[in-house]
Amino acid sequence: MDSASIRAHHDARTTSRALATEAVHAGRDDLARQGLHAPPIDLSTTYPSYDSRAEAARIDAFATNGAEPVGPPVYGRLGNPTVARFETALARLEGTEAAVAFASGMAALSAVLLARGATGLRHVVAVRPLYGCSDHLLTAGLLGTEVTWTDPAGITDALRPDTGLVMVESPANPTLAELDLRAIAHACGSVPLLADNTFATPVLQRPAEHGARLVLHSATKYLGGHGDVLAGVVACDEEFARRLRQVRFATGGVLHPLAGYLLLRGLSTLPVRVRAASANAAELARRLTADPRVARVRYPRIGGAMIAFEVHGDPHEVIARVRLVTPAVSLGSVDTLIQHPASISHRIVDAEDRRGAGVGDRLLRLSVGLEDVEDLWADLDRALGERVGDPAAAGHRQAVG
Repeated sequence: MDSASIRAHHDARTTSRALATEAVHAGRDDLARQGLHAPPIDLSTTYPSYDSRAEAARIDAFATNGAEPVGPPVYGRLGNPTVARFETALARLEGTEAAVAFASGMAALSAVLLARGATGLRHVVAVRPLYGCSDHLLTAGLLGTEVTWTDPAGITDALRPDTGLVMVESPANPTLAELDLRAIAHACGSVPLLADNTFATPVLQRPAEHGARLVLHSATKYLGGHGDVLAGVVACDEEFARRLRQVRFATGGVLHPLAGYLLLRGLSTLPVRVRAASANAAELARRLTADPRVARVRYPRIGGAMIAFEVHGDPHEVIARVRLVTPAVSLGSVDTLIQHPASISHRIVDAEDRRGAGVGDRLLRLSVGLEDVEDLWADLDRALGERVGDPAAAGHRQAVG
């Protein structure tokens, strides 16, 4: 079945279903009538066509408006049926008309910037912190964009006639700062708001319901959920999706079909994984907050599986001493990961800007997985080192969120 038909079949059956149900069934609604239970993986890069005139007309139509070709697939760079299933499912979970998948989260963000820049709207208003590479892409102007950094209260004043996008991340990477997305969307006026929802996932938050026109995910993280797929996706309205498909076709930042299959499979357990990891994270955040070796704990009000905490000692020594927890970049896997943002994920950001956004040199970022919480705490307790019982240190502890 071609990509457009998959979406049409699903749309015809759309009803009000719980998120857990959508996670299991969205993008798969046509399987039973085909006699299938697991989604097929279409690895074809090209497809035969004996009607070259019709083929040319379909390609011309795509070039004109970005709508997915109706009928058999044409070429892997225009779209893939397996990837289309994931896109359909993610759009349903985020509550948007469409979604467009890419080879990585950065490829997805680049496509958004290129799509806006192509219309002459190259100015971006952004709120720090963002993921370090997103920050760098905007600051360096690698795609011809110009960025104005501001706080949420300054968004309206920062808008210009050539502003094509407002970008925020909530909860933010790595400080877990939370923003009022509805208020920010109002401040944007007619300028599209892009909200990076990687940390929250649609299980905890659906930015489109608060006015965001674009919802960005590094699908490498929670959507895949097992540390074995690299991908990005933008959930949006169909009008913007058409522009993104054209950029994807032109630049080649396509998602491999096997990755699309793994992502669709990952979505089916997304609510269960996020809620279980969030329960672990909430308990670890509670224990870290009460620990005199920890100066500050940041944990979002909406919950989630991410914790940011500052230590009184050397954060690099903490990383060196973990044994169960894995010291590694990325996040959102079934196992727990820890990293030092100032050295790794946000090292590319100017040190003054980094610290101004709350990314201090003693900050550690913990992506909590599905291990037993007692085992995780035993590992963290050992990694934090000896308890010195310093009353002064205890007096400076504070929890945020």
